[in-house]
Amino acid sequence: MRAETITEKILGGTIGHAVVAGESIKAQPDFMIAYDFPGYTDKMFRQMHDDFGITQLENPERYIVFMDHMLTQQSAKERDIHQVTQEWCDFYGIRAYEAQGIGHQLTVEYGFAQPGRFLIHFDGHISGVGAVNALGWGVRRDLIEGWVSGAVTVTVPETVRINLYGDLQDHIDSRDLLHTIIRDQGADGCAHKVIEFGGPGAASLSIDQRQALCGMAMFTGAVSAVFEPDLVITDYLGHAEGLVYPDKGASYAKVVEMDLGAVVPQVVLPGSAKATNTLPELELRGTQINRAFIGSCVSGRVDDFRIAAELLRGRKVAEGVELNVVPSSRTIYKQAEELGYVAVLQEAGAQIAESSCDFCFGYQKPLVKGEKSISTGVLNISGRMGDPEAEIYMGSAATVAESAVRGHITSPLAGGH
Repeated sequence: MRAETITEKILGGTIGHAVVAGESIKAQPDFMIAYDFPGYTDKMFRQMHDDFGITQLENPERYIVFMDHMLTQQSAKERDIHQVTQEWCDFYGIRAYEAQGIGHQLTVEYGFAQPGRFLIHFDGHISGVGAVNALGWGVRRDLIEGWVSGAVTVTVPETVRINLYGDLQDHIDSRDLLHTIIRDQGADGCAHKVIEFGGPGAASLSIDQRQALCGMAMFTGAVSAVFEPDLVITDYLGHAEGLVYPDKGASYAKVVEMDLGAVVPQVVLPGSAKATNTLPELELRGTQINRAFIGSCVSGRVDDFRIAAELLRGRKVAEGVELNVVPSSRTIYKQAEELGYVAVLQEAGAQIAESSCDFCFGYQKPLVKGEKSISTGVLNISGRMGDPEAEIYMGSAATVAESAVRGHITSPLAGGH
């Protein structure tokens, strides 16, 4: 029997027989997910109904919609958007979750993402479910195929194996690791492939850190990312059902060995997350900022609150700097509040917002011309968080928190605090 990667096993499981990289298959996802956004979800529902004549879904339990965008202005326009989405979901019997948090987080939090499952979304950050040994795939143009037929045509991708060794230094997290991978492998170093993370060093990464790492996989060119099962995953889930391991001798496009202890704070320059735009924080230290943001679907979890609180305890956000912190879900906010992190951040001068995607795409408190922000968001292209002439740097929660206190880009490794 041929040795298989995790991805080959998961995709093969959707059609009931073994598959090989390069093969085109009609995969049947466990869940088909979307969020409501004008021109996306509403258009898809109308296509289903008007163009394909679908008035009833065969398996509505496989469809999920999250209302996590355009929530914060409390306007009639927002209410209309969500009402239209809710009406369509009611019509088709689809589960819809409004204002409970960012959908990519809730997919894991609510247990839809489980080991061995295949989930699709039109947003590529669904890859974050790889943290729990599931395969999430962004199929923006082809999601309508899944919603209409219950299956989606995909080419089974090759896999890049990344073996992790050692432990990250204090105040270094998986965002620094991700940007190190981009810097070393290039922004297309894993193009059209899935990254499979494993190795003894993986045990030092929490589920929160894994979600951030897998959720940003697209910036390596990868279609997704997935962790090999271990105790971190089973402890988080509370069970070991459905775990998918790679076979010994599985064929990989390449194997990369990474020493976590060698990872240093990374900062991404405004414009893109390309390898040439990523520099060690030391080389940008001293760059003035006036806005800072901790949040998004990849970096607004309890670990991020904890790291920021540890750094801000007994300190104040620098004069002239605004620090906004957005939890990835309401549950995360409650956990961070119970642990005392929210109070510490507020005492330091941070502003805590309701959980949504609105900060990350420039809808809530958009940046204005000339502002410089350091962010744990997912994108830093021109205009992503507001005015196209504002500058967005990206870094880890630790780097953002320390920079907010100092008033310029820096990290806890700079010392002196």
